Amino acid sequence: MKKYQLPEWELDELPAPPPFNRRNLFRVIGPGAILLATSIGSGEWLLGPAAVLKSGASLLTIVTFSVIFQVVINTEAMRYTMYTGEPIFTGFMRTKPGALFWGNVYIVLALLHIGWPGWAATSATALFATFEGRLPAADDAVTLRYFGYATFLACGIILAVGRTIEKMLERASWIMLAYIFAFLLFVNIAFIPASVWWSTLKGFFSPAVVTSGTTWLMLGALAAYAGAGGTLNLTISNWIRDKGFAMGSRVGAIPSLVGGRSVKLSSVGKIFAINAVNLQRWREWWRYVQVDQVWIWGAMCLLGMFLTVNMARGIIPAGTDISGMAAGAYQAEYLAKTMGKVWWTLTLLNGFWILFSTQLGMTDAFVRVVTDIWWNGNPWARKWADDDVRKIYYSVLALFMLWGCIALGLAQPLTLIIIGANMAGLILMISSLHLIVVNRTLLPPELRAPRWREIILFGSTLFYGFFVVQSFRVAVFH
Repeated sequence: MKKYQLPEWELDELPAPPPFNRRNLFRVIGPGAILLATSIGSGEWLLGPAAVLKSGASLLTIVTFSVIFQVVINTEAMRYTMYTGEPIFTGFMRTKPGALFWGNVYIVLALLHIGWPGWAATSATALFATFEGRLPAADDAVTLRYFGYATFLACGIILAVGRTIEKMLERASWIMLAYIFAFLLFVNIAFIPASVWWSTLKGFFSPAVVTSGTTWLMLGALAAYAGAGGTLNLTISNWIRDKGFAMGSRVGAIPSLVGGRSVKLSSVGKIFAINAVNLQRWREWWRYVQVDQVWIWGAMCLLGMFLTVNMARGIIPAGTDISGMAAGAYQAEYLAKTMGKVWWTLTLLNGFWILFSTQLGMTDAFVRVVTDIWWNGNPWARKWADDDVRKIYYSVLALFMLWGCIALGLAQPLTLIIIGANMAGLILMISSLHLIVVNRTLLPPELRAPRWREIILFGSTLFYGFFVVQSFRVAVFH
């Protein structure tokens, strides 16, 4: 096992962040926007409306708890990266029983979680409906699959251009989010009655009531994907490294295939000395983290869920099953019936951007996790790549594209998403405890999380563990 032991960190200077003001705020933050664009597809557009239409708005209480837990998970993963410049997965590999064990565990979990391109399939549904002017039927399965191939492969093309992959994702995310929230706000304000608004809002703070129409698998999926879900929560640490948060600026980033030749990525983390100057700089960096995660990601996740569920409750009859082959396009059908045909295309375009942005972020997240684990934890991989991380990233991306095209034909889109979402719950359960271990053993006392944050992480393990156990019980015994 010794040959897999990671090298010691190097010592460097903690860079001072830009002064905290409105202008610098939008220059520094950005990873939260990537995570939000990736988060908003499965939980908000698909699982939230599907579950609430079956069992009522009280299920949104699950969303409230989930987002709170995931904000803490995200920021604690970022804490490690801000100190070392390494993604949290490398921190996990620095704990017992070692890099080989934890590296392989998290790669397998990531594959089981986001190795199912259900978001490409559901975004393909919206694309198909736009071109054909109708929802897909059973005999459209082959055509839908080809649309899925096209949207999935488009993700690979986008990830190949730009100076760094993170920068391209960030720009694409801001553009897609602007359209998505503008559309959702307008539809909700213009067409949804105030009474529906109030009852939906109350659902976020009401005791959850589950009816027979909602399965534990669906509830487990909603709990995980109400925010980001599993691998994505942890990948925020990879994105902030490439963005250059704190010590992330000292180690480099993963450059794009086209236009990124001048960017290098160190395979060894860099830490800073604990002194008064650096602690002050740390607190200033932490202010940017709080805005990025609490207000850009957390608050907007709740707003996105509210707007999508509120719209669905206002236009789709309660009890309607929107989980079939046309998942992702039902909103367009009902809005067009109620408000006019022009809303058919506008809603489908919104649904497409929501789901495509999720697939784009998911694709990068999986490939990035595998790449960083191999880059930081495997000297043979770095030797094979001639110290060019792009060779690993784009080799993994090519293999993932091939597998994804195969997986698109294995099951209906929402089924693929529910499988992945329940694996996300397992990852959140495990990683919440793992973050406590990393925090207590690898960070200096001055930078460790306060006790109340560790209590929330432990509560997160119990919360997601409950849904994992229930889903497993149903899957095995029923």
